[in-house]
Amino acid sequence: MAKKTVSEILVDTLLAAGVTRVYGVVGDSLNGITEEIRKRDGIEWIHVRNEEAGAFAAGAEAHLTGALAVCAGSCGPGNTHLLNGLYDCHRSRVPVLAIAAQIPSAEIGSQYFQETHPENTFKECSAYCELIAHPDQAVRCIEIGIQTALTQRGVAVLVIPGDISHEKTEAPEPRLPVLRNRARLVPAPEDLRAAADLLNTGSRVTIMAGAGCAEAHAELLQTAEALGAPVVHALRGKEYVEPNNPYDVGMSGLLGFTSGYHALMDADTLLLLGTDFPYQQFLPQEARTVQIDLRGEHIGRRARVEVGLVGDVAATLQTLLPLLNHKRDRAHLEKAQENYREARKDLDELATGEAGDTSMHPQYVARLLNEQAAEDTIFTCDVGTPTIWAARYLRFNGRRRLIGSFNHGSMANAMPQALGAQLTYPGRQVIALAGDGGFAMLMGELLTLKQLKTPVKIVIFNNNSLGFVELEMKAAGILEYGTELENPNFAALAEAAGVRGIRVSNPAELPAAIAAMLAHPGPVILDAVVKRAELSMPPTIEAAQVKGFSLYTLKAIMSGRGDEILELAKTNLLR
Repeated sequence: MAKKTVSEILVDTLLAAGVTRVYGVVGDSLNGITEEIRKRDGIEWIHVRNEEAGAFAAGAEAHLTGALAVCAGSCGPGNTHLLNGLYDCHRSRVPVLAIAAQIPSAEIGSQYFQETHPENTFKECSAYCELIAHPDQAVRCIEIGIQTALTQRGVAVLVIPGDISHEKTEAPEPRLPVLRNRARLVPAPEDLRAAADLLNTGSRVTIMAGAGCAEAHAELLQTAEALGAPVVHALRGKEYVEPNNPYDVGMSGLLGFTSGYHALMDADTLLLLGTDFPYQQFLPQEARTVQIDLRGEHIGRRARVEVGLVGDVAATLQTLLPLLNHKRDRAHLEKAQENYREARKDLDELATGEAGDTSMHPQYVARLLNEQAAEDTIFTCDVGTPTIWAARYLRFNGRRRLIGSFNHGSMANAMPQALGAQLTYPGRQVIALAGDGGFAMLMGELLTLKQLKTPVKIVIFNNNSLGFVELEMKAAGILEYGTELENPNFAALAEAAGVRGIRVSNPAELPAAIAAMLAHPGPVILDAVVKRAELSMPPTIEAAQVKGFSLYTLKAIMSGRGDEILELAKTNLLR
């Protein structure tokens, strides 16, 4: 059997897995691997400015394709930079392989320059994390890592010392037997019968649907029709549940609609489909609950579940549907649909702009982006207020996609995720809804967009603050502190970097600015100056929040910051 270096074996196996790019920053401990990538056709090195961005970009690629994506970091700081992005990938359940290079193997344990122990560091954010300490481990560890990432839909980390990457070992042809396998898990008949009996006895059934419904759209609609059930979607389920769905009544949770909240709270029976929605306070704890999820560990950890079905959502619903009685009473569904129409109307009335104003309502920016974007646009959004506006104003049709840090909740995800999306689909429109804080945190990736000539459109919601954190402080009755951002003119900054920059603060100029941004063939920064005092109200307000906000207004006035209260009233009430 021919012998090859560990680097050759790694690249052979990546190519066999269909990998076409590796995101990272080069370094000496990666030299054996990057040199092998350089010599090969069909795979390329994507040079980012920060390994964290590389992990976010790989995660976006994996999210869009469902296939393996890869990122890499050199020893020590190079691979610890990957950590935050890999946490996001793992919690978002996307298949990513991370190559964490290591110091020379003979030096491990001696407190050598840049020494860390990645096999410990990455344990919590991976499904597989192993050190290849000897070249004879390479074939099996690489194949196991890739197959684990694919089958468990998570992160696998291979720790490879720089010297080991150059050593040779026997190299059979790569074998990845699970690469194209698709398994369908269906619960036992008696469990399906128990679920059907419970659902058939409910008079007011509501469905809460999440990302696990990605391939179950038809079955979801058939189930909603049979049960006369409104469908509330979790944020990660929005792109899959919302399209062409007459039963959809919006979101619930901190970013949701009143209609979604009431559809859940009015239910006597709840059907949870492919969602690990984390906010117990927005779920009806007294309702009788059926939960279907491919991951058994998700069942019952957010609500008291009476019947739990471990299985693929689409396959499980297909076998459950014949057991369901068609409910003739549609009062619960019709009430929820009417509530949704009213909630949608109220939200749309906030998405306006007055010509001549010196700043814009962020809802207006999001609404116009939705109207002017292509039918197959890929959107990314930063955590915080950009996620709120994306959740409430972007509409999905089955072709548009939405990526964010919805489980890990990291800042600075939107631009690097947009990079990965654009490289994956170079012919599609990619728009990142970025916060000013999030954009600034990984601002160096603007140079990556320029260098790679990726035509990503970055819309910065520039309110000179960490806006969502300020909302949380106000709700808790705390004067905002440490949230102010002294921003530059981001459009001018982009122009200095050789990227098209457009700055707009007058609502009358926004439609033309967005049109110009979308028409430009290269990357663009749209610096949208929005109102700092804009409030985003959750679907329900608890007494503690009312008390907290009242306390905030009192503290603000007593501390001489009464102008903030006037601005809040002007922005949110006098409209």
